[in-house]
Amino acid sequence: MLLLFGVVAFLYFMVNPTKVTFFPKCPLFVTTGVYCPGCGSQRAAHSLLNFNIFEALQQNVLFVIGLLFLAYQIVIKGLNILFNTHFKSVLNHPKLPIIFIIIAVVFWILRNLPLYPFNLLAPH
Repeated sequence: MLLLFGVVAFLYFMVNPTKVTFFPKCPLFVTTGVYCPGCGSQRAAHSLLNFNIFEALQQNVLFVIGLLFLAYQIVIKGLNILFNTHFKSVLNHPKLPIIFIIIAVVFWILRNLPLYPFNLLAPH
């Protein structure tokens, strides 16, 4: 699993998704022209792996924020395993999945509004 992750990360580091056609396209955007919450994530991953954080935020700010939450969770779990500690993650709250879903739906709606500043949320 880790090897697969490394190969995919290396691929996204080396290849810009906007320059090639073999990366999958968002089926929702292709069929409807509506940006889903994940649209721009491939380009954001490429930008992050090439240390271009501002460009990654322009592609999909929710993806970047989600990666920060994921990194936080991995650090907490890693500290607990390595040092046999019992740090509690704030992400273990039972209502958090509902909050994340609400945030994703609101982001989905706002990034498709053709009004400033919401149109800044659409991938560029």
